[in-house]
Formats: sequence, structure tokens, C-alpha cells
Amino acid sequence: MSGEFIAFFLLSMMAIGGAIFMINLTRVVHMVLALAFTFFSIAGIYVLLNAEFLAAVQVLIYTGAVSILMLFGIMLTRHRDGGGDETSRRPWHTLFSFLGVAAFFGAVMWVIYHTPMPSETAKTSAYTVAKLGESVFKQYVIPFELTSVLLLVALVGAVILAKKEADS
Repeated sequence: MSGEFIAFFLLSMMAIGGAIFMINLTRVVHMVLALAFTFFSIAGIYVLLNAEFLAAVQVLIYTGAVSILMLFGIMLTRHRDGGGDETSRRPWHTLFSFLGVAAFFGAVMWVIYHTPMPSETAKTSAYTVAKLGESVFKQYVIPFELTSVLLLVALVGAVILAKKEADS
């Protein structure tokens, strides 16, 4: 067993654990923290794959921006803490959820094992961060800017809606 294998195993268990916590926790703030933990673990896996740029993007965009956006949404809207016993009202929900997840896992594993993998490696020297930057800021600058404007409008709309709820 190499150190890389142990690091991969620990990071994947942390990512899976964070995802499980996010699904099972009842408070929304705790769910966001578990999601951020999962995102950090995935960034660590990117570092193990020698994709430092993707790890940095993972931390900046997903862990930072998405988690902060979710926390803003939580703070700006009124929500009731439902922490009731939903499992007592729906006893079959857990069984059907488990069967659905098991079927999905089986389908994914079947596709993985029956997909032919190419034996030759790709030439990664042609794909650099500089070429990605040129592509984003030359060829895709309009969609990039439109997406940022759309996100800004969505944030302003959420603030306006939350303010209307607070005034009434």
C-alpha cells in the first residue's frame, strides 16, 4: 500500500461521509457545512491526480461561492425548522430510498464494468491552463459574462424577495 492510496482512501471516505452527513442532517446550516467538507475532500482528490488548477477552482467556486450563496439564501429567507419525526409518518420511505440507491449503484457499476476503456493515454501537453484561459476569454467571453450577470440578477432578486417578506 502506497501513501497515495491511503490518501485517496481517506479523502474518498471523507467525501462520502460529508455527503452522507449532508443528506441526513436536519439543520440547513449544518448541511451546508457538510457540503463544504465534501467539496474540500474532492479538491484533495484533484490534488492527488496532479490537477492543482481543478483543485483551486473546486475550492474557489464550489466550496467558497456555492456554500456562501447557500448561506446567504438561508439568512435572507424565513424558514421554519421542521425537525419533526418524518420517518414515523413514512415507514416505507427508508426502504424505498435504500432500494433506489442500491439499484442506481448497481446500474453505475454495470456501466463502468461494461464500458471499453482505451489503452493509449491522452496527450496532456496540448491542454494547459493558458489554453483554457484563452478559450474562456476569447471564444466564450459572451456566455461567461452573461452567466455572471444572470447570477447577479438572481442574488438581487433573492434579496428583494426576502426584504418583501420581512416588511409584511
